[in-house]
Amino acid sequence: MLSVEVDNRSGVEVEESAAVELACRVLRGEGVDEGELGLAFVAPEEMRVLKREHLGIDEPTDVLSFPIDGRDEVPEGLPRQLGDAVLCPQVTGSAWRAPLVHGLLHLLGYDHGAEMQARERVHAS
Repeated sequence: MLSVEVDNRSGVEVEESAAVELACRVLRGEGVDEGELGLAFVAPEEMRVLKREHLGIDEPTDVLSFPIDGRDEVPEGLPRQLGDAVLCPQVTGSAWRAPLVHGLLHLLGYDHGAEMQARERVHAS
């Protein structure tokens, strides 16, 4: 079973149920049927701080991913911790779906490039 914990601290209303639905669809489409995912929506200043602390770039962005287990083997009896996808709705606006897919693919171990772009196209439809 997939479990998604949503934390909206962005200060704006977001489509939480639609984001959870998309996340579950993408994860299942990638062969992940079990695991725990954190999905956070943050304000631009928090996103700027996260990007500066983790990537050394001082600017807000649309999505950041913080993977934990990804597709690695996990000991029997322990739940798969996929990690956290963090989105900034003030940066994405209504076009949040593509950044969410992008962030989820990073959680599963994809890096930027042709393979990731192909997987993004699959999940865009």
